[in-house]
Amino acid sequence: MVKMKGVVVPTITPFTADDQIDVDAIYRLVNYLVDNGVDSIYPNGTTGEMLKLSCEERKLVAKASVDAAAGRIPVFVQVGASTTKETLDLAEHALSIGAAGIGVVTPQFFGVNHREMVNYYTTVANALPEDFAVYLYNIPQCAGNDITPEVIEDVLAATKNVVGIKYSWTDFIRFNKYLQCGNGTFDAIVGPDRLFLPGLAIGCAGVVSGCSQCYPAPFVDVYKHFMNGDIKAAQKAQVQATELCEIVKAGANMGYFKAALEYNGLGVMHMRAPALDITAEEKKNLFKALDDYHAKYGK
Repeated sequence: MVKMKGVVVPTITPFTADDQIDVDAIYRLVNYLVDNGVDSIYPNGTTGEMLKLSCEERKLVAKASVDAAAGRIPVFVQVGASTTKETLDLAEHALSIGAAGIGVVTPQFFGVNHREMVNYYTTVANALPEDFAVYLYNIPQCAGNDITPEVIEDVLAATKNVVGIKYSWTDFIRFNKYLQCGNGTFDAIVGPDRLFLPGLAIGCAGVVSGCSQCYPAPFVDVYKHFMNGDIKAAQKAQVQATELCEIVKAGANMGYFKAALEYNGLGVMHMRAPALDITAEEKKNLFKALDDYHAKYGK
């Protein structure tokens, strides 16, 4: 079973000027990320604007991402949707196209109780092979639902392929509780980019970092130096990564990620309404900030 580790990039979804999925841009992005040393990619997540995509569009993005990666790095497809039926459809599609595993965000908007949350995850996981990695995805500040450690223990008792959780909040007490699930065999993946190194220090396996696609090097360096035991170098790299996060608004507006990728030579990538591309003035200021950043740290 292939598992998440290191720098996992939740890729943006590039749209053309006429609001179509830009498949060519997906290939350019994946090649760029592979060339810059990331460990895996995670399409159709929050960064990928998944709730703005139809089921067929999500399948298109997933397949293009797997095809572009071409076995060079693993692809974990985020398949969580508004209904269990659609989530199952997307999960089975991810398996069929050769994804390494899936992430499954909680149900959104409508509240679910403990029994419903456990049923949701066990239904999805048990529809898939036991050696196909399933990651829970908890982003309570957006989804409106939370995955408790008690939910995880019940899910683990009823499945064999649920191996970890991506947690996109800053509660390190909760991270510690997650890491104790399954008698300490359960992985936790850091969602907040700026907490990558602290997360590694308490035992997390990696980060799912949207900001890292804008410039992967400092994030890759955090993981490399940490794994080599050079904490001072890892701390230095985390400072650089954090500064980049601030420049690209830390995921508050995916338009900044897309503009940063344009800055890096990957072409123009549009947002999907109601979100809008950043303004010309905002892009000018972003490019100046990135110029200053690279003058400070190199490129």
